[in-house]
This record gives sequence, C-alpha cells and structure tokens, in this order.
Amino acid sequence: MVAHVRPEAQGDERGALLSFLAEQRGGIRRALLGLTDEQAASRPSASELSLSGLLKHVAEAEQSWVARAKGEPPAIKRDESNWHECFQLSGDETVESQLAHYEKVAAETEAFVRGVPSLDDTFPLPNDPWFPPDERVSMRWLVLCLIRETARHAGHADIIRESLDGATAFELVAKEQGTSWG
Repeated sequence: MVAHVRPEAQGDERGALLSFLAEQRGGIRRALLGLTDEQAASRPSASELSLSGLLKHVAEAEQSWVARAKGEPPAIKRDESNWHECFQLSGDETVESQLAHYEKVAAETEAFVRGVPSLDDTFPLPNDPWFPPDERVSMRWLVLCLIRETARHAGHADIIRESLDGATAFELVAKEQGTSWG
C-alpha cells in the first residue's frame, strides 16, 4: 500500500532497507483494518489467498529466512505435505494473534539485521531443489528478498481488500492516519 519512506541518514543502508521492509509490512497490516476474522479469511477471487492467510505467510516466511541467516532451522518446517497450512489460520490462531506474532518477527528481524557485522556477510541457502546447490547469499540479499516477498503479497492484499469492500490503499492509509482521502 501507499506510504512514504523517509530518506535514511547518509550512509545508513541498513536503515533504508529496513524502512522499505517496514513500509511493505504496513501494507499487509492496513489491508486488515476493520475486518472481522471471517472477512479476513474470505477468498473473494479464484485464488486461494485470503488476507489472514497472507498475514500468516509473510510472518512465517520472514521468520524462516532470518532463522536460516542465523544458522537455525525455521520455527516451522514446510514441505509439499503442509505448504498449504502457511496460508490459512488454524486452531486458535486469529488475525489479532497473527498481527502480534508479525510484530515480534519484525522486531527480531530488525535487531538481527542491525546487529550483523556486515551486510556482506553470507549464509548458505537451504538444500532445496529450487535453489542452486552450495549457494551462499548476503545479509543484504536477505533483506531484499524479504522486501520482495512482502511487497508481492502486499499487492495481493490490496486487491483482496478492494474486492471485499471496495476499500483502496489510499483510503486505508488515510483511515490509519485519521485523515480523509479525496
């Protein structure tokens, strides 16, 4: 969704990258403003995507990438048998609990990225068939990957939200800021 990213302090590459990531996270969160859990779980198109499912997915994806960069396994291991579960709330999961989880993941990501000695430091990609074998990527790549993943799904969220009740990105930003649009 539309928002302004303030310019970073001169030479603060980490700050710039993290600001753009935060902007995209905001798009996901804003798309859920004022919706019930039932509305957030609805699928108004041919796609299987819902707003609550996108929220769960981006939080899980971010956590798993940062875990890999730390040399740890993701909190939840996904494969073909359970991939669909990362796009739907289950059990006692709610939009509210997922938003809180996403805030925690975001804070952990920011602390990790600000704490690595260099954005040029690398970590290995998983040994999954869709990655080249023995490939290493930088911490910079990590944050850019998170921005891309979140932005892609923030765009999906815009379309889903507008399909649900006609609310556009501009209107949701204005609502969040307590102003009017138009």
